[in-house]
Amino acid sequence: MIKVRNMRYKYRNSSQYAVDGVDFNINEGEIFGFLGPSGAGKSTTQKVLIKLLSGFEGEIEHRGKPLASYDDSFYQDVGVSFEMPISFSKLTAIENLDFFKRLYKKTVDIEPLLKRVGLWDDRDKKAGEFSKGMKIRLNFVRALINDPKFLFLDEPTNGVDPANSRIMKDMIREFRQKGGTVFITSHIMGDIDELCDRVAFISQGKLREEGSPRDLKIKYGKRTVNVEYRENGDVHSQLFSMDEIKTEPFFNLLRNKEIETIHSGETTLEEIFIKVTGVKLRA
Repeated sequence: MIKVRNMRYKYRNSSQYAVDGVDFNINEGEIFGFLGPSGAGKSTTQKVLIKLLSGFEGEIEHRGKPLASYDDSFYQDVGVSFEMPISFSKLTAIENLDFFKRLYKKTVDIEPLLKRVGLWDDRDKKAGEFSKGMKIRLNFVRALINDPKFLFLDEPTNGVDPANSRIMKDMIREFRQKGGTVFITSHIMGDIDELCDRVAFISQGKLREEGSPRDLKIKYGKRTVNVEYRENGDVHSQLFSMDEIKTEPFFNLLRNKEIETIHSGETTLEEIFIKVTGVKLRA
């Protein structure tokens, strides 16, 4: 779907590149996570990929053709949900969506989408009266109204309550299952771990790591198993290597002790984020 080679971008009057020679592919029908601390180059990369920023260096292809060769018809197949919700505060939710629907040749029925994200009963309320979470859900629906083939989602569930966040993640997965492609940025590593087929980490404008969440967790994790057990009223733990779990001491522990928990040494995407980028996630 997208092929990026040695892409660089420098803002006017800046002496440094915001994005400095990144290479990656986004395959059709996958969810690709693009992760990094604030100021790392995530938003710049996304704006270049959706043609909001021009003048980049390097090569970018969309469906095998140079990105710069596409005219405005490019947007007919693209849906975008920005981190800061975009809506007209004096228009109702329905009026906002009706306005944006006029920009596309093909649109979908918005009633099922609004019902799915819990906004149908508030469809006639002005967007300016919406909470942050409601605005984000409205923004998400807007990204889907043209039945896109490619979704760009920037912090799509940030500020959304857990129940509606689950619904939105289900909708993203369903979009992918129907053949859609998703480029997603988020600081919520649980969402990334749940959703993404592959992730890339960017820091200071450079790509630092790339792979599937599973492969990265194996690469950066420890091949160990920690067993916690209770004995004489106290909790004890014993660490085994992956090779040692095939031995008699491990089985004896399981047979003879009151086991409370067993954990592998698998790391988390949050720990990988910190290790790879050198920056802790914001609270």
